Amino acid sequence: MVRARWIETKLAFAFLTRLPCGPAPGRQIAIGSAAWAFPLVGIVVGLVSGSVYLAAILALPALPSAILAMIAAILATGALHEDGLADVADGFGGGTSRDDKLRIMRDSQVGSFGVVALIAAFVLTAVFMATAPADMRTLAWFAAIGACSRAAMVIPMALLRPARPDGLGHAAMLTLGWRFWLAIAFAACAALATVPALILSTALIAVLMLLLAKRQVDGQTGDVLGATQKVVECVCWLALAIQVNAF
Repeated sequence: MVRARWIETKLAFAFLTRLPCGPAPGRQIAIGSAAWAFPLVGIVVGLVSGSVYLAAILALPALPSAILAMIAAILATGALHEDGLADVADGFGGGTSRDDKLRIMRDSQVGSFGVVALIAAFVLTAVFMATAPADMRTLAWFAAIGACSRAAMVIPMALLRPARPDGLGHAAMLTLGWRFWLAIAFAACAALATVPALILSTALIAVLMLLLAKRQVDGQTGDVLGATQKVVECVCWLALAIQVNAF
């Protein structure tokens, strides 16, 4: 049992990051079974990004420090989630039918909707992130947001059928079992230990993204999961920025 969980953890890291984690055979087939570990991956990526922010802010203003932190996260994940956000924006924004939207989402070229979505997500997240203070609370916030935004991916995995008969969405299909609830529990604990408002932000945006995907393509794909992570991440930083300025 311990070996199985260890393999699933490696699968999660191999799928969601470019961090060295050793060989992970069968990662696409088993990715649904590794979903419980997504928040753990988010914590590690958050700690990497947060460490860069705290190091940079010693010599730079907050906004450039936030940009460097975001670049560190992008390098750690291989821009996986950004790719999903761009594809979803292009497909949902430019497609006229379900099949047309799925076709556009599979196209490797980035269109105008995708470019606008990426710029908006990058700018807004950087601005919100730059309100974080230069202390160890911020490192905990990075970890908590990493956990919550990755746990949000599990919600459409569990509640929506795959929009395609092949591809990542099919491989990532997850049933409402202990893996789903463990992922949610990890994220909830991370949020409760830092900012409880992250729970509401994560749940609200994850459900809205789920409903949007249901309406647009009647299911989930790997791009939908990636877009969900990016939107939740941005809104979580907004929630923290509001808290910092309010208190």
